[in-house]
Amino acid sequence: MPEPLDNFLAMLASGRDNALLRFSIGNEYLKRGDAANAAIHLRRAVEHDPQYSAAWKLLGKALADNAALVEALAAYQAGIAVAEARGDKQAAKEMGVFAKRIEKQLG
Repeated sequence: MPEPLDNFLAMLASGRDNALLRFSIGNEYLKRGDAANAAIHLRRAVEHDPQYSAAWKLLGKALADNAALVEALAAYQAGIAVAEARGDKQAAKEMGVFAKRIEKQLG
């Protein structure tokens, strides 16, 4: 049985490229502990759809896991703005918590 990541990468290779596919690839890389590759695909997800709050949230996590704290904070801040504009209070709240943790780490 093929792995989900293999299927998603095959779809990407066949020319399909959209925010949901990139989000799915990024999520699979994160599950494997590969934050660097996750961040690459999650950046593409938010480029495809800048209003995709879940992708901003996962991008922030991938960047934080990769010790790119300044970039992670920026991703969370962008995600919070998107989530608030869409009325997604829960996502905005979660990203706010993560952003505050990073702000503390950065001093």
